[in-house]
Amino acid sequence: MALEASAPGETPELERVLAALDDDGCREIIAVLKTPKTATEIAATADLPLSTTYRKLDQLTKAGLVSEPLGVRQGRHQTSRYVVDFNRITIGLNDEDTFRIDVDRSSGRSLGIWSNAGRDI
Repeated sequence: MALEASAPGETPELERVLAALDDDGCREIIAVLKTPKTATEIAATADLPLSTTYRKLDQLTKAGLVSEPLGVRQGRHQTSRYVVDFNRITIGLNDEDTFRIDVDRSSGRSLGIWSNAGRDI
């Protein structure tokens, strides 16, 4: 059976999503991101080393499950804040017996409600 994403260029590849969801650290990060957090806050809350947190955030970002749209001003520097960028993930077969993945981003948990949060704080 072949693998395909539901919308090329918009939905992440099935393998990346599954790899991220199969990773304990990535799942822990998703669990602690109920509100936007910096990498330092995520590391402390998830009890992960900061270097591991950055690696897992990179993996989650590439899979399209986490975004870093927000910045917090701290003096002259801006720190990224991360948010979960999905509500539901569905994996199924289409008519050609090809795996498809659909990532639902229509919830209030995704980027929409945080779009203005944290600007110029």
